[in-house]
Amino acid sequence: MPSPGRFITLEGGEGAGKSTQARYLAAHLAGRGLPVLLTREPGGAPGAEAMRRVLLSGAGLDPVAEALLVFAARRDHWVATIRPALAAGIWVVSDRFADSSRAYQGHAQGVKAGTIESLAWIALEGQEPDLTVVLDLPVELGLARARQRGVAADRYERLDAGFHARVREGFRAIAAAEPGRCALLDAAGAPELLAARIAALVDERLP
Repeated sequence: MPSPGRFITLEGGEGAGKSTQARYLAAHLAGRGLPVLLTREPGGAPGAEAMRRVLLSGAGLDPVAEALLVFAARRDHWVATIRPALAAGIWVVSDRFADSSRAYQGHAQGVKAGTIESLAWIALEGQEPDLTVVLDLPVELGLARARQRGVAADRYERLDAGFHARVREGFRAIAAAEPGRCALLDAAGAPELLAARIAALVDERLP
């Protein structure tokens, strides 16, 4: 029976570079000779990808309804993709996970922390990532980077700067409250330099 894989998540606001850094990290782990699965949220499984389209388009939902839908997608992602991979000894790198709900639906949209944690317990059965890397940068810089992608802005990217400031505060609060699981890194510099820092962090914490 293979040794269980390890689970690493990348979190942060819009334009923080999560997708880029997730790809760099997956390549680094593969270079260590480890089997790696790169995935994302919302999404990462067929049903979750269908729910992603609802979440990122349109005018939005009531915050509690939105949280319910996000965690429904996360449950599908966990059961169909992440849990089997970990059981098979595969290391999983996810672009977003449950901390995004804590920051977006909780801190920024006002859903009670108890509601978020109850949904997390139901969807994930108490499981957490082995390591969460929180990418932090000023809101204005993040939104500017997001606009430079050359793709249409999703519903979250179109929200005002005050919303994104609350998201950033939420992620910083999560990292401060759980230093054993989380690492807060400045994401304002060159992507290659940040990738090297993340690789060194992972090698140190998850040798």
